[in-house]
Amino acid sequence: MTVEIIIIAFLIILGVGLLAAEVFLLPGITIAGIAGGLMLIGSIAYAFYYIGETAGYITIAANLIISVAAFLFILKSNALSHIALKTDIDATVDQTEILQLNIGQTGITLSRLNPIGKAEFDNQYIVEVKSITGEFIDEGENVQIVKIEKSSVLVQSVPQSENQTSIN
Repeated sequence: MTVEIIIIAFLIILGVGLLAAEVFLLPGITIAGIAGGLMLIGSIAYAFYYIGETAGYITIAANLIISVAAFLFILKSNALSHIALKTDIDATVDQTEILQLNIGQTGITLSRLNPIGKAEFDNQYIVEVKSITGEFIDEGENVQIVKIEKSSVLVQSVPQSENQTSIN
């Protein structure tokens, strides 16, 4: 009977350890979480089958108490602070090209706006732009800036009649 209790205790400890690793270290549902759950269930089945009904119910209670206690201990201790990312990223993307642009300025698309793509303005500023209407604008089409936001430029296609006048 001592061997059975050792086997049950081993299954419980290993199962709780694998479940804790799953929750706190490994993202998603992986083999560790599935194996941990199966070991906890296996410890209960083992107790019912080899020792008896009373031992099975005691094993269910032990599984619950040990699992909750282990998770509370990990949450309350500073164990998670040693593996947590504590640095803040305060770097920003250089948006100097956007600051040089003005509403109403026209340019040409360098890639298809689908609805986001690249456009060139004043033959020097290449920026990522977005079609304000969500329409697709082909490469090589003239576009006009409608709105400039903090990190994006919204454009619309310039009608064909305006294309002809701006080219001449």
